[in-house]
Amino acid sequence: MTPEEYVQQKATRSGSSFYYAFLFLPPARRAAITAFYAFCREVDDIVDEVSDPGVAASKLAWWRSEVAASFGGQPTHPVMQALMQHAGDYGIAPTHLDAVIDGCEMDLNQSRYLDYAALERYCHLVAGVVGEVAANIFGRSEEATIAYAHRLGRALQLTNIIRDVGDDARRGRIYLPLAELQRFDVKAHELLRTAAPYAYGDRFDALMRFQAERAHRCYDEAIALLPAADREAQKPGLMMANIYRTLLREIEAENFQVLHQRISLTPVRKLWIAMRTNWRGQ
Repeated sequence: MTPEEYVQQKATRSGSSFYYAFLFLPPARRAAITAFYAFCREVDDIVDEVSDPGVAASKLAWWRSEVAASFGGQPTHPVMQALMQHAGDYGIAPTHLDAVIDGCEMDLNQSRYLDYAALERYCHLVAGVVGEVAANIFGRSEEATIAYAHRLGRALQLTNIIRDVGDDARRGRIYLPLAELQRFDVKAHELLRTAAPYAYGDRFDALMRFQAERAHRCYDEAIALLPAADREAQKPGLMMANIYRTLLREIEAENFQVLHQRISLTPVRKLWIAMRTNWRGQ
């Protein structure tokens, strides 16, 4: 299997909404974003799939050394072999990849966030930096597009957090800020239940509506920050925004029933949203 086949398989098997936006890119940009996405999946899967924190930390340390070796001209992993073919063309730097690893390390060392400011730091590493790299690959001419990409990355991550409250709790993680749980009188132990009865009710509903409203604001702020000159090039990001915001609205329509299930969109619906965004340009 070639490095290109490996990263393509990694992206396809993930079933991520991002994949549908990649389909509309020219071949070189599509190859670059697929390789970068595969890198993000590799390091993120370590945290989600390796049960021993010590082993997971060792694996992330290996990836950090692999990044350094790759930018030194000696990539060994197929993901890095594929990615390094595009790093120079699209401004992908070791600091970008190290930031993604830093974010994954936070998942090993931290399972609670005291307030939104603390959560923002995590979102910056695992989503903002990813958005910046993606925006560079999609093509940008304006510096302001970086701010748009970071804000959009945060909006996408906040949507993920809302969708995955139950899944994350079953892994012992709560990303909803503890100060906000306290504000809405939702106890952490209520979210951590692995079986019914779940914490659905007025208190949980109010908490989640607060989270959704903040995510919607982030989407609006991101779109407002996108310079008109880069709007055409950034259509893949707008596709992701529309797919994820549709998911957020679906979760709202389902009354935030996210503790016992993972609400998702069908592949056909994701593809339709991507196609519609491509046609309309927004």
